[in-house]
Amino acid sequence: MSQEIVMYSADWCGDCRRSKRLLDSLNVAYTLIDVESDAAAAAKVIEMTGGPRSIPVIIFSDGSQLVEPSDIDLKAKLVSLSII
Repeated sequence: MSQEIVMYSADWCGDCRRSKRLLDSLNVAYTLIDVESDAAAAAKVIEMTGGPRSIPVIIFSDGSQLVEPSDIDLKAKLVSLSII
């Protein structure tokens, strides 16, 4: 199974920076999509969250997603998918 992770993010977003720091510190690879420079990505975030433009939205290889996760929740998800 692919362990691909995609994060919808923006430079100004503190929660996004925190999630990126955690993934980087755990050496977890991910693809970053900037919703500020990609209008289609911004629309996709609204579609995925059911309205609010909440970021980060982190999509996992099993199709699940976390929206604005705490470090604890994000780390638990990585463990549950055997990524870390």
